[in-house]
Amino acid sequence: MRIAYLVPAPGIPVRGPSGASAHVRGLAGGLAQDHELRLFAALEQDRRGRFGEDPPALTALGAPGWPSWLDGWRDLREVRAARRISRHLLRQARGGWRPELLLERHSLFSDAGWRLHDALDLPWVLEVNAPPCLERGRFERLRRPALAARWERRVLQAAPAIVTVSHWLADWLVQEHGCRAVTVVPNGVTPARGDRQRGRRLLGLGEDEPVIGFVGSMKAWHGVGRLVRVAQAVGARLALVGERRDPATFLDIGQSLPEDLIWTDHLAPQGLADVVAALDVGLAPYPADAPPWFCPLKVLDYRAQGTPVVGTDVGDTRRLVGEAGTVVPPEDDEALIEAVRAWLGRRTPPWVRSWRQVGVEILAAAGLPATGPG
Repeated sequence: MRIAYLVPAPGIPVRGPSGASAHVRGLAGGLAQDHELRLFAALEQDRRGRFGEDPPALTALGAPGWPSWLDGWRDLREVRAARRISRHLLRQARGGWRPELLLERHSLFSDAGWRLHDALDLPWVLEVNAPPCLERGRFERLRRPALAARWERRVLQAAPAIVTVSHWLADWLVQEHGCRAVTVVPNGVTPARGDRQRGRRLLGLGEDEPVIGFVGSMKAWHGVGRLVRVAQAVGARLALVGERRDPATFLDIGQSLPEDLIWTDHLAPQGLADVVAALDVGLAPYPADAPPWFCPLKVLDYRAQGTPVVGTDVGDTRRLVGEAGTVVPPEDDEALIEAVRAWLGRRTPPWVRSWRQVGVEILAAAGLPATGPG
């Protein structure tokens, strides 16, 4: 099947460091195992650099500029980015490469999939990974909230099929927007088998030195700051795997990082698999005020290597952890410490939810045939 995967948000470069960018690369790679996929995006990378492996057949059209004197309407540059993608793909379809499916990552101020769906009479699946108006209003600046809300609602209601990564989002789509044909399709993981001893060498660990760790972007709502106390309480070293940022953005006032902290920055898929396999416990320590709509990739990374997971009961964490760890109340540090202590020295059976399987489920949600065993 010929699939056009649209990623119109300028804030999600395909080769970026965030979980959103990793999701795009993983899903594109999974679908490309069985189908002819072309990826159409606003950006390949931004000032943060180039991360991850090359995605299949990427066309990055660039993010349009915007004059500073129109800052009040800056959000609308996203309209221009999405329209660039729809016009480009329309020309390709009329020139010979006509997709059989439009898969669009939902983003604020994009109607690219809707336009192409109407113009080409093609199946269109909208992939919803967050509620953009809510998310931007909380973490960024939403310059035109009334316009944004109307735009979002119209696009969501127009989509003939929606796949979403969490049950919170599914409820929000149905109850708040009256959306139809909503299917929960959780995230996947790149199925690399980690080498525990190689990972421990990469982390510079002693032979019997326990280590607990966190994989992610160290945002304040990820709860990374509380792990300093957890590591000290259980007598383990703390490893952080992800983008380096000012510790003041995620630590409590007066708190400092431990002197024996291990911070690896971003790792290639095999290196990440090795390091996660080296961890004695993988953490997902979200606080109670963390966004409830996410599907944490880190839990799937931990489970793929048989690393026990200790997380908090926020979002879909409990569903993803299953029997492979312990989930505690989000504000109970003592329960977090006791759960970590209980899992030290134990492993769980590796469980891999591949991106290929995610692709199979997305196509099934659209009522389309899929090849490959997942």
